[in-house]
Order: sequence, then C-alpha cells, then structure tokens
Amino acid sequence: MDRRTVIKGLALAAFAKSSLVAHAMDAANSSDGGTASWTRYAAKRTGPRPSVLILHGTRGFELGTAAYERYAQALNADGIDAYFVRFYAAGDADRLKSLSTKEEREAYDLQRYAVWADRVSSALTAILRQDDSSDKVGLLGFSLGGFVAATTAARDNRVSALAVLYGGMPENVVAGVKRMPPLIELHAEGDTNVPVSTGAALVALGKSLGVAAEQVTYPGRNHGFDFSTKDSAASDAVNRVAQFFDNQLQLV
Repeated sequence: MDRRTVIKGLALAAFAKSSLVAHAMDAANSSDGGTASWTRYAAKRTGPRPSVLILHGTRGFELGTAAYERYAQALNADGIDAYFVRFYAAGDADRLKSLSTKEEREAYDLQRYAVWADRVSSALTAILRQDDSSDKVGLLGFSLGGFVAATTAARDNRVSALAVLYGGMPENVVAGVKRMPPLIELHAEGDTNVPVSTGAALVALGKSLGVAAEQVTYPGRNHGFDFSTKDSAASDAVNRVAQFFDNQLQLV
C-alpha cells in the first residue's frame, strides 16, 4: 500500500488540518468587472504541478469546509495543487438566500452561469501564470458549482478534466456545447435536489462529443452524501475523484 492510498483511506478519519497549507490570493478582474478570489492548497512536490479548481455549492465553502478539504488533501497527496475558487459576485449569496422557492433559485442560476463561468476562467488565467503551475488544469464542482464547472469546461479549452458531484450542464448552455474534456460525474441515486438523470445527461453529452465520460451512482444516498464523515461512500467519492485527476492531469 503506497503513501497516497494510506492518506486517502484515512480521509474520513480525524482530519489533520495542519497537513494543508492555505494561501489566500485574488484573481484578475473578470469580464463583468468583478474579482474572483481563491484559497490555494499547495502540494509539497517541487516543480510545475497540475491544478484543480474546486467550486462550491450554493452556500459556499463555509458549509462543510472540512469535506471540501478532504478532496484538497487527496489531491495534494497526488502532487496536485487545489484551489477553492469563490465565483459569486457581490450580492449573489444574499440574493439566493432571499429566494423562497427552488424554481426561483433555478431561474436566477440560469441568468448567472455565464458570469460565474467567466469568473472561474479569470482565476484559471491567473493560476496558469504562476511559475509552479503546469498547463494541466481540472475543475471539480459540487451541486451548483458542478453546473458552473461544466459550463466553464465547455467554454474554456484550457480545462483538461472535469469532475462533477451531483450536478450537470445548465439547460440554456447545452445547445451551444461543442467541446468537453474527459469527465466523471458522481451522484446519489436518491438525490431529491438534483435528479441523478441530470448527471447522466451530462455524461451522455460528453460521450456524444467523443470524450471519455463516466457516471458513478450511489444507491441509498441523497444530495451531499460525500460530506459525511462516517459513510464509506464519501470515502469512495474522494478516492475516485483524486484518482481521476491523477490519471488525467499528471505529466508522467
């Protein structure tokens, strides 16, 4: 058993926060005039390294920070830098909180996906300029962040790999999609927030464009299942995502 397997296998045990070194920084302005911000978790490997930009759900990284950090830790163990990218513009979070129905939130999201994707791309541009960044970049999105990640990957050919947790491609983006990177989508079969069929449609879209695309489903689980600290399915999701990016992004 190698070091990476040991680290990933302990992902749901007591999480050693000190093993992650976080650096906060700002990206360049996006096309809407705003600024995306991110937190960097750097791998200990020297030289140019691949990067994965992690995109939060509706309530940001503040809800379930430790769960997001488990993915960062697993990626770091593979020599991949992880970035928590905050793509909301000023007022997005408050506006979403003010909407009382799922239909209202979905309508708002549809209006904002292009702006949010531009903000992710602006962060990607700044990250690629760093001396220790290679040209291999992946996106990892959760729920709302999964839709933003898929939108960005379809629009930005610098994205080399895409992993989505219980998300999909926005309906107003699908018709214009001409390219996608290799992708994996993980989904709870009992998801009552984002139906598992939404993830399946994303995978089908990727396959129709000729890229490697896979969906992994988890029976008896619901939305956000991987945030659990006790469920083996959560550990499996972390391991699968880290292995996917290791396969897709490593230079050797």
